[in-house]
Amino acid sequence: MPVVVASQQNLVALAFLVGATVASLPLVYCFYKQRAEDKTRSASSSLSSHVKSGIEELIGNTPLLYIKSLSAATGCTILGKCEFLNIGGSAKDRVALGIIQEAERLGLIRPHQNDTLYEGTVGSTGISLAVIAKAKGYRCHICMPDDQAQEKYDLLEKYGATVEKLRPVSIVDKNHYVNVAKRRAEEVNALYAKASDPDSHDLTAEEREIILKNGRALFCDQFENLANYQIHYRTTGPEIYTQTSSSSITGIGSGGKSGDQISALVLGAGTGGTLAGLTSYLKPRLPGLRIVLADPQGSGLFHKIKHGIMYSPTEREGSRKRHQVDTVVEGIGINRVTRNFGVVERYVDDAVRVSDREAVEMSRWLVKEDGLFIGSSSAVNLVATYRTAKALGPGHTLVTLLNDHGTRHLTKFWNDAYIEKAGLTPTAVGLEFLDD
Repeated sequence: MPVVVASQQNLVALAFLVGATVASLPLVYCFYKQRAEDKTRSASSSLSSHVKSGIEELIGNTPLLYIKSLSAATGCTILGKCEFLNIGGSAKDRVALGIIQEAERLGLIRPHQNDTLYEGTVGSTGISLAVIAKAKGYRCHICMPDDQAQEKYDLLEKYGATVEKLRPVSIVDKNHYVNVAKRRAEEVNALYAKASDPDSHDLTAEEREIILKNGRALFCDQFENLANYQIHYRTTGPEIYTQTSSSSITGIGSGGKSGDQISALVLGAGTGGTLAGLTSYLKPRLPGLRIVLADPQGSGLFHKIKHGIMYSPTEREGSRKRHQVDTVVEGIGINRVTRNFGVVERYVDDAVRVSDREAVEMSRWLVKEDGLFIGSSSAVNLVATYRTAKALGPGHTLVTLLNDHGTRHLTKFWNDAYIEKAGLTPTAVGLEFLDD
């Protein structure tokens, strides 16, 4: 009998175990289902953190590049911020986005309402505006000098912008490309205001409808619009400060807190927005930081910083070749003080004049030694950075901007025939072109 009792007890235990297992199956299923859903959500969240919701999110957060050849030649750490990696191909993407966002905030324009962006530019800002305009549903009208690199006009037209080419003249001339862009925008807005006025009887109903349908205009005014420097204060400056922390450049620069190892910031200026934004952000945090202006030949800013007078040698009687800054360099150099440059002028410690020959030679050196194919303003920046590094001596860290890529300059700065005609055919083997 004991055997029978034991068997019954085992059966009861087995039945209990089977019942408990069956009862727990829904819980087990729910547990594994929840884990699978959690993994899916985690993967989705991870994916969304890497997927951008629009091209605006492809502007900024560009890397700093250690430029090996110039660092080795100077004994310094020379870093170039790769602004050519922005979606529109230049540092001007930030400016264009900042100006548009500020205008939207003020209610001056609205996306997808046929509003038109007007700007006077030598090319890069226009291209950046055209890129963002397409993405946000604006139209774009760009006024340019008629002597810029052909690829700039081509790019603008491919992005659907209206390109108005104008003869280069002085800024005081009403037909200067900036003044024409401003006038075109004012004309559009005057008509829009009239069409919006119910008491105005100068227009037919059909004319009124067409004008209102065509929307308003914004003169972007990159030279005087302070949204230019403010976007660099909010984005480019903090990026550089973070990127030059000791943990970010371990093995390249010396140790220290965020930004402590930057000895000099070296930049050219056209509108002055980049220089003003970076200086305004970095200088209060790094009081010892030297701000150095890189200025191409024909620009008056070098003399303005050095001697307090806006003057260029090309201003001498009979020496002016054309009605702009006389240089093969595009995008930097100017003969007036803009509102953006005015923000930073008193904080600039020094200026370096860069000749066309030095810029051309530097660009060819960099593509040969570093595989770095840069535009003309970037070449000017790096000539000035090299000279500043030599003056400071070994062991310092210098930062500059690589504004755009050489592909923006194929028909001029990177065109052998054009450079030969200008008498600038490169002949240097090394960096001897920078010898004093």
